[in-house]
Amino acid sequence: MNYYVGLDIHKTFCHATIMAEDGTIVKSGRIETDEKKLQQFFIGIENAEVVIEASGMWEPYYNLLERLGYQVVLAHPLKTRAIAEARVKTDKIDSQILAHLLRADLLPRSYIPPENIRELRKIVRHRIFLVRNATRMKNKIRAELLKRGWKRKDIFTTQGKQWLRSLEIDEITSCLSVLDQLFLEIKRSNERITSLTLQNDQARLLTTIPGIGYYSALLIVSEIGDVMRFSSSGKLCAYAGLVPSVHQSGMYQRYGHITKTGSKYLRWILVEAVHSHVRFSKSSHLTHYYNRLWRRRGKKVAVVATARKMLKVIYWMLKEQKPFRVKG
Repeated sequence: MNYYVGLDIHKTFCHATIMAEDGTIVKSGRIETDEKKLQQFFIGIENAEVVIEASGMWEPYYNLLERLGYQVVLAHPLKTRAIAEARVKTDKIDSQILAHLLRADLLPRSYIPPENIRELRKIVRHRIFLVRNATRMKNKIRAELLKRGWKRKDIFTTQGKQWLRSLEIDEITSCLSVLDQLFLEIKRSNERITSLTLQNDQARLLTTIPGIGYYSALLIVSEIGDVMRFSSSGKLCAYAGLVPSVHQSGMYQRYGHITKTGSKYLRWILVEAVHSHVRFSKSSHLTHYYNRLWRRRGKKVAVVATARKMLKVIYWMLKEQKPFRVKG
């Protein structure tokens, strides 16, 4: 007999529901996040398909259940909620709904990247974390200066840092110490990313696009994963949340702002890449496209539309393994 298992995951525990093929609940209960206790709960359940939602904690559960020999499915949390919204919402009911959707083959599934892609994502996202914290430290230092009525540019050069330390303000000195350590970690991260990019054929290919460096290329590759899972460049753009939302009723159809669903990191890095590209590659077909839109629709619309067009170019570059062509 085949079984279907719904797992509603939390930080320290999860609620599991084991369901038979006919919809009968075989077992249901709360389990602590411990490998031995999970094994005990699944005793006697051999042929089982397990579903978990794609939350921030899915990966350790996925790895554990895979080691135990179960087939694991990752559910799209937003789409699952749209299908199975209930007035009474508990962990027990959520796990039952997941099991029912899996049994009825109505589960909206999320992409599970292979382990090497998951590792690349951790590395590039860690750099994002480091850079954002460095920016917070810089903003804190600027705020401390403004409180005292001081305004000065280039405060983070070597001479600028010497001047900041000479002020002997505890808050600024403390932030500078943290900032120095963050810069050291960012440097180490950059070296690692450069090495990984040079070893990755797809990432190296993307560096032929002006404005996309080693870090940007590796981030794009890690977020896309296997480009062949997208049947068209439009579907890849939808995955990045760069397509306009559509509101349709009867004969009327209206397009709104971009959906902003899917990979926020991919969307962010493409927008950053467009800013660099139009600055460094004046004769590029992407830059000409950006300039035409900028004159007609303004900068914001032009940047997003060019990011979408750049992603379509990336799709065909990766699919056909061809370098970027400035003239298109």
